[in-house]
Amino acid sequence: MTDAFSSNSEAVLQRGVDVTSRRDTPSEDIEEQYQIRKTCDFINHNGFQKVALQFPDEVLVDSVPIAIELERHTSAKLFILGDTSYGSCCVDEVAAEHVGADCIVHYGRTCLSPTTRLPLLYVFQRRPVDLEKCAAAFRDLYPDTQSHVVVLYDVNYAHIIDDLQALLAPDYPNMVTSTLLLDHCHGNREQPSEGPEDPSESDREDGCRVVRQFGRRLVLKAGLGLQDYAVYFIGPEGAALRNFMMTWNRCLFSTFQPSTATGCAESLSVNRALMKRYYSIERAKDAAVVGILVGTLGVADYLAIIQQLKETIRRAGKKSYMFAMGKLNVAKLANFLEIDVFVLIACPENSLLDSSDFYKPVVTPFEMEVACNHNREWSNDYVTDFRSLLPGGQSHVALANEQEAGEETDVSLITGALRKQGLSCEEAAVPSTEPSSLVLRNQSLTVANTNSAAGFLAGRSWQGLERKLGETPVVKAVEGRRGIAIAYEGEGKSS
Repeated sequence: MTDAFSSNSEAVLQRGVDVTSRRDTPSEDIEEQYQIRKTCDFINHNGFQKVALQFPDEVLVDSVPIAIELERHTSAKLFILGDTSYGSCCVDEVAAEHVGADCIVHYGRTCLSPTTRLPLLYVFQRRPVDLEKCAAAFRDLYPDTQSHVVVLYDVNYAHIIDDLQALLAPDYPNMVTSTLLLDHCHGNREQPSEGPEDPSESDREDGCRVVRQFGRRLVLKAGLGLQDYAVYFIGPEGAALRNFMMTWNRCLFSTFQPSTATGCAESLSVNRALMKRYYSIERAKDAAVVGILVGTLGVADYLAIIQQLKETIRRAGKKSYMFAMGKLNVAKLANFLEIDVFVLIACPENSLLDSSDFYKPVVTPFEMEVACNHNREWSNDYVTDFRSLLPGGQSHVALANEQEAGEETDVSLITGALRKQGLSCEEAAVPSTEPSSLVLRNQSLTVANTNSAAGFLAGRSWQGLERKLGETPVVKAVEGRRGIAIAYEGEGKSS
């Protein structure tokens, strides 16, 4: 981790860069893999004049041939978005609005998080799969033909699901195949209703239970829940699989790797992963200053969860500061030593950040609510989609009454010290919209909380550059050092 901040000067000068190139997709495969005709119909039918094409890094090599084909069959002006502000799986509506785009065409894999501003079309890069081996792996993993199994898949393999179901459905009557929910992607979509829609909404259809979550739709048999099914996932290990396993942690997972054409039962200990996340919750309970990291500007209702987190953190007697810094890394977050814990607002797949390399923990909105909301208890039900935490969501838990909650004292499981949570009676008397940190106490204004970033800065030995007018003596100009920053001339020699 220290390599991110310092390194040997000689090693830097001699370091080699391994550049690997990938051949462009043949022109005859462009139409099939990137659905050129479907995209042109989408643009022409809606009369879009400015179209933003968003590509992930691995597909950017094909961006120019795709744009040329689209220009040949449409009259729209095209803009290629090559570098997204946040994760490439999310739709970058902000970058599209900078060029005044009428719509976005998103290429590659995606988290299917709902958007709110611009019409959207998803184009999944169709990756090859050995259908026969995929079906054979399914039969090997589930020899009992009466097994209840849900088939999930990464979006890049959606094109083979109908054929896979035709092969397996006659022998497996209890198999359930998920379908993708793309209703919000049409150009003339309906306006969203007031308030956030529950992303994990469940209803009934012909006696069967319907589950809608993470852009997927599952139709389960009557009387059965998702915990009664095993899950067969088609796709590589990554954020999508991790998100499914953490959320549906009561299901047994098996995977099929298209790159190696092999299937296996996942042996990852979900309980161990949950306990690791619970350790981060304890760190969040000990924190006095919380940093809210804005990791998305495109997922619907991200502003609502920010406001809810601010109020939840304030009710717990903690200070919060908001940061918008694009893609995260260790060096960026290390600049803010006064922050005790960070909470990341991002799509479900990007919110589960492994913060072991960071100096301070990075938690999810759900974990922050467990730490600060007295009414929410830790259980095996884990929430990765922050939209479920909002009012109207399936996992929403209202905050306790501010006047009745008061301060509570418990013992930290990490330090063993006593800690206080909640607002005192005097602090609770100040309206939540009051921007000041001063409260009325005994008819005099006193500082309510000294554990702010300003208090941390005051205790540091170095607080940044200061002008100190009139205190610095005036000296003649002298010749400075020569060379580059990592190896000045004469560096290391006695003067």
